[in-house]
Formats: sequence, C-alpha cells, structure tokens
Amino acid sequence: MKLGIALSGGGIRGIAHAGVLQALEDSGIKPDIIGGTSCGSIIAAMYAVGYSPYHIFLLCKRYGKIIARANAMPILSGIQNSVCKKKIAFTGLNNGKKMEEIGDEMARRRGVGNLKQIKMPLVIPTVDLVSGKEFVFTNKIPDNRSKAKEYIDEINVGRAIRASSSFPAYFSPCKHNGCAFMDGGVLNNVPADEVKLQGADKVIAVKFHSDEIKEDSNLMDVAMKCIDIMGSKISEKSLNISDYVLDVYTDKVGLLDYQKVDKCYQYGYNAVLENLKEIKKILAF
Repeated sequence: MKLGIALSGGGIRGIAHAGVLQALEDSGIKPDIIGGTSCGSIIAAMYAVGYSPYHIFLLCKRYGKIIARANAMPILSGIQNSVCKKKIAFTGLNNGKKMEEIGDEMARRRGVGNLKQIKMPLVIPTVDLVSGKEFVFTNKIPDNRSKAKEYIDEINVGRAIRASSSFPAYFSPCKHNGCAFMDGGVLNNVPADEVKLQGADKVIAVKFHSDEIKEDSNLMDVAMKCIDIMGSKISEKSLNISDYVLDVYTDKVGLLDYQKVDKCYQYGYNAVLENLKEIKKILAF
C-alpha cells in the first residue's frame, strides 16, 4: 500500500507539519508520496529531498524569520495604498528571492537541483495571477492529469517553493516563464487530489483547526479566521477524497507569529498522537 500525505498552507503554523511527519515516523508510518501548498510546500519539498522531519523543523526555525519580517499593519497599509491609487502593482513587502535561494541551497545539500531529480513523488500547487489557472509543480506528471491544470516538472526546488508560498500582499508574485505565480492556497490549499493522482492508495490530509472569534479577538485573529474559512471551502473536494483528515489545533498562532515555532512543531506532533489509534485503523496498520 502506498501512503500519501497532503499538507495545507497556513503561514508559520506550517511548521506543525514537521511535527506531524515526525510523529508518524515515530509510530512506524512513513509516507511514500507527499504534497504541500504554500508553507506546506516547504515542508513537503524538504522531506522529499531527504531531510528528516526534525531537521526540517530546525531549518524552519533557523530561516523562518524571512517569512516573519513584517507585521499586519504594513501589509494592510500596502493594500490600502494600492486601493486608494486604484492600481495594482506586482509587488509585495518581500520579493521572495531569499526563500528561493535558501530552498535551492537546502536541496543542493541533498544533491538535488531540479524537481526531476527528486525520487519521492512530490506535488506543489500554485496559481498564475495573470490567467487565474492552477499549476502543479511535480517530479512525476500523472497520465490521468486534469486538463484544467498545467503541470511543470522543469523547475528548481527553490523556485517551486517560492511560487506556491507567495502569499498575496506579503510576497511579490513569483515570475516564471511568462507567469506570475502566487500562493497555491488560492485554488488548492490541501492537495490531496494531486497526491491521489500520484498513485497513493490512502491519503492523509493535514489542515489547521479554525480558531474561534471572540470579543477580545484582534485584527490578525480575524484575518486568520478568514483565511481558514476560505481554505476549508476551497479544499472541500480534496478533503472529501482523503482517507483521513488530521485537524491540527494551534491555539491562535498568527500568520507570521515566528515566536511560536516550537509550539507549532509540538502541536503537530501531539495531533498525531491524539489520533493515532484512528489513523492506524484507517490505514490498516
């Protein structure tokens, strides 16, 4: 049986995916196929090139500050300025080049440059801002692929990560071969469907629990709630075809809340342990 795992987007919370993978491995469960969107693409790509889950966590902890250099107010201010000027510029607070460079460097340390060189089946969704079409970066283009999507296997690991992780307003769109790629979560936040196309017999989808909004909730709490609602709605089809959906509770960790990386890793690890009996039952372990 081939096991696939699909990792969702969610900003800094994505570090919880490394905890999920570590807990699965500690329990004797190791995926054969992996996919990830946005921050999930970072974890998925690093895992596919050969890094252990804990090593991935350490890398995220070391380099994660490039994702968390801005807070909510500059982002909102930038959006407001664009609206007031009545024009759209393909820019963001972070051009994403550093993320791409680090992704390529980490891959090179495992002897990998181009996506095709990765042995483990990997899928990374993104969206072209110009055409509005979904693209999928993968090292194995499926025969029964969707005609509504474009598949690319000739791309460096770092560029694929950057494209899928270009969160609107924070990162500038990633330009590649005439396209302007942005966060894959816009159309496919949990790529369980693409993981299934790679030949997975069973698929575990990992998403983040949507926090409650209360009277004392701040602006970022509201923003994260909106992102979670949109992500869940967009991913309904993928979640429905998954054999198990792991809902990770992260206790109001913000989109760029870098200070809570250790907690996020533990949240992911604990989520697996708390649901391990059911996971093993569904996977027939």
